[in-house]
Amino acid sequence: MAYVINDECISCGACEAECPVSAISAGDDKYVIDPETCIECGACNGVCPVGAPNPQ
Repeated sequence: MAYVINDECISCGACEAECPVSAISAGDDKYVIDPETCIECGACNGVCPVGAPNPQ
């Protein structure tokens, strides 16, 4: 199950830089994760200061 970024996202970009498969990109109001690319590694959650990325 792919990770998703919830509304707690503060758009800091830490998760985008950490993603090993480049599944994360800036969205309109928060970062978003491409579910087709996400490998469910959890690296994004580990670096997020507000815990916005979570398993879907």
